[in-house]
Amino acid sequence: MKGTQTWRLGSIGDMQILPGSRHRPPLKRPIWIIFLVSLVSLFLVCAYIYPQHGNAACYVFSSRGCKALSDWLPPAPARELTDEEIASRVVFRDILNTPPVQSKNSKIAFMFLTPSSLPFEKLWDMFFHGHEGKFSVYVHASKGKPVHVSRYFLNREIRSDEVVWGKISMVDAERRLLAHALKDPDNQHFLLLSESCVPLHNFDYVYNYLMHANMSFIDCFLDPGPHGNGRYSEHMLPEVEKKDFRKGAQWFSMRRQHALIVMADSLYYSRFRDYCKPGLDGKNCIADEHYLPTFFYMIDPGGIANWSVTHVDWSERKWHPKSYRAQDVTDELLKNISSIDFTVHVASDEKSEEQVQPCLWNGITRPCYLFARKFYPETLDKLMMLLNF
Repeated sequence: MKGTQTWRLGSIGDMQILPGSRHRPPLKRPIWIIFLVSLVSLFLVCAYIYPQHGNAACYVFSSRGCKALSDWLPPAPARELTDEEIASRVVFRDILNTPPVQSKNSKIAFMFLTPSSLPFEKLWDMFFHGHEGKFSVYVHASKGKPVHVSRYFLNREIRSDEVVWGKISMVDAERRLLAHALKDPDNQHFLLLSESCVPLHNFDYVYNYLMHANMSFIDCFLDPGPHGNGRYSEHMLPEVEKKDFRKGAQWFSMRRQHALIVMADSLYYSRFRDYCKPGLDGKNCIADEHYLPTFFYMIDPGGIANWSVTHVDWSERKWHPKSYRAQDVTDELLKNISSIDFTVHVASDEKSEEQVQPCLWNGITRPCYLFARKFYPETLDKLMMLLNF
C-alpha cells in the first residue's frame, strides 16, 4: 500500500517571482480643453440666438469671418408661407411642370418696346426675310404711332400706354406685350427688344440658339450696393425678403412656360408696383431692373441663365450704358461683341467687385449675345453693310 504523499510548499527560492503591477499616478483631467470647448459652444449658441449686426467679432475665430461661423450653425427654420403665396406657387408649379404644347410651327415672338418709329426696321427686314412662319412681331409704341418701312411691321402695333423710365409702367408694357404674344399658341419663345437693338447673327443662328435652349435668358445677379439691395424696401415683406432681392437688365428672352407664370403672377408684381419706385423711402428703386430677376430667383432659379442675350456696355459706369455712333461701328466691334462667352456683373458698392461667369448654353460654353444696344439711328447704313444677312 502506497504511503500517503505529503505535499509541502516549496521554499521561497523555488517560487517564480512575478513582477508587481506598476504604480500609475492619478490621471490629470484636461481641464483647459473642457473649458475651451465649453467656451466655443457657448459662443456658438449665443451667436445663433442673438445674431450680431457687425462682422468684426466674427474674425476672432476665423479669417473667413461670419461665413465660416454660419456654416457651423443649423439652418434657420423656413418661414411659413401666406395663403396668397401658397395659392400662387401652386399655379406656378403646375404651369412649369406641364409639358409645353408641341407646335408644328414653333415661332419666336419679337416684342419691340419703343417710343414711336423703329429706326432699324430696314435692318430687321433684312434679318427676317426668307424666314416667314418662324417669327411674330409685336410693337408697343408708347408715344406716337410708328411709321413703317418694312412689311413685317405693318399692323403689328398692340394697344399701348404711357411708359415712364424707372416706374412700374415699364413692367406693365412688358406684360402687355407678353399677353398679346401668348395669344398665338405657336409662339414658343418671347424676346424683348428696344428701338436701339440690332441683331448680331443671322436668323437661323438666333432661332436655333433660342428654340433649342433648355432655359430662359433673364439677367439676374446679387448687387449688395446702394443701386442693388440698397433699393430694397421692407414694405415688401413677408413675400419678398431682402436675401432674395436681385437685379438685372430688363431685356429678356423667355420660354412659353415662363411667360405664362409672369402673366399668372399678381402677388409679387403688386409688391414691386407698390414698393419699388423712385423716391419711396428716399430710395431710387427701378421696377424693371428688379421685378423679373427677383421673381425668377424665387420661383425657378434653375430655369434661367442669369444673363441676357442682348449686349449692353456698362464699362463707363454711368447711369446709362455706352451708345454707339456711326464712327464707332466697325467689323471688329461687331465681331468682338458677338464672340464674348462670359458675362460680367459689377456691384454698386465701394468695392465694385466683378462677378464673372461663363455663358453656359445647355451646359456648353457658347457666345452670350445675339443682339446688342444702344445704337444711334445714324449707324443704320454701316450696320446693313457690315452685317449683310
